[in-house]
Amino acid sequence: MRRAAVGVVLVSHSAGLAAETALLAAGICGGTAPIAAAGGDGEGGLGTSADLISAAIGEADRGGGVVLIADLGSSVLTARLLQEPGSVVVADAPFVEGAIAAAVTAGGGATLPEVVAAAEEARGFRKL
Repeated sequence: MRRAAVGVVLVSHSAGLAAETALLAAGICGGTAPIAAAGGDGEGGLGTSADLISAAIGEADRGGGVVLIADLGSSVLTARLLQEPGSVVVADAPFVEGAIAAAVTAGGGATLPEVVAAAEEARGFRKL
């Protein structure tokens, strides 16, 4: 029996950045992980919206928990406000690399702590 999937929510100041990063991560993981984007202020501008993040958590939640990956500043602070221990967790991860690592790991059926760890390990990925 397969366990409930872990969802991934990408929180960015930019709706476009969040949406495109979600598409990239979904493409790389083959669409096997629930991924949702929460970008912008909710009115078409740059910023962060707790309402958009909450809606994205609901969209990505499949019962295995949700990992939030935020870009910087207020998006991190707002994401932290929405954490629920053991259920909704903010990963201290680079935005793009963390999103891909989380999506691939979640798509493989990993647990919430394993998905968080994979996202956070992406910080050390070297390119040279």
